[in-house]
Amino acid sequence: MARAKAVHQPDLVLISWTRNPLVPGSPRRITAARVIGNAQPCTFTLVRNGLVINALNCLLDHDIGFRIVYQKNTSRVSGYILLQRF
Repeated sequence: MARAKAVHQPDLVLISWTRNPLVPGSPRRITAARVIGNAQPCTFTLVRNGLVINALNCLLDHDIGFRIVYQKNTSRVSGYILLQRF
């Protein structure tokens, strides 16, 4: 009898961000982050008011395996990024 194997589901990370509209060139900061699955070892970077660049640097590291699958600016100073681990 053949054994049924579970299909591995991809890990997803959704980051919502904003920047200070009063300071030109201010860094993007995380307003909310949601993880479906697992974001290890980068979970510590996905904190409210944390820098988006720090989270992306960790998640996009070649050994981690995340890629940006969608990103959208919702205004001049806010947006979101969806990453998936393949």
